[in-house]
Amino acid sequence: MSLSALSNPHTGGCEIQLTIKESIVTIEPTPEAGILTNIMLMVFRLNGRLLEKGDQLVEPFNLTSARWQVLGAMALAGKPLSAPQIAEAMGITRQGTQKQLNRLEEDGFFKQSINPRHQRSPLYVLTEMGKRIFTKAMAMEAVWANGLVIGLPLQDLKNTLQTLNTVYERLDSPVPKKDSRA
Repeated sequence: MSLSALSNPHTGGCEIQLTIKESIVTIEPTPEAGILTNIMLMVFRLNGRLLEKGDQLVEPFNLTSARWQVLGAMALAGKPLSAPQIAEAMGITRQGTQKQLNRLEEDGFFKQSINPRHQRSPLYVLTEMGKRIFTKAMAMEAVWANGLVIGLPLQDLKNTLQTLNTVYERLDSPVPKKDSRA
């Protein structure tokens, strides 16, 4: 037996196909969902490659991709931030952020200041060295990125960014739960 049911409102009214065979329910992805799954898999692969290449790019500055990410969150914010604020801005764990902050502070990229809103969660401030190194790392990144986009149409890049932003925003919706009868 096969049924059609309306899906999540974020799918724009697409239907999903339910197939019931021998008391087992399977749900077939729409063509769009199949492509999205392939995009997600590519994003996972891309993330791994970006971390690998990022490590190579910033190694001359005594940075790793993880440290560069935390340094970038601070530099781009333009104001002191706490570890939880940096973690939220970059989509990483507070513990991971704190680990990188400790290393960056030991190496002179940051200094701590008192957080008037939370005594146990200091604010981190970029040092002059931190600002200088971040600027140099971003100059290297610009050279690298300029090479990567050769031959890629600007509108394709804008569309890709818009699509990824839309999917990111939709990830705030709840995920399906396992049926307790299964």
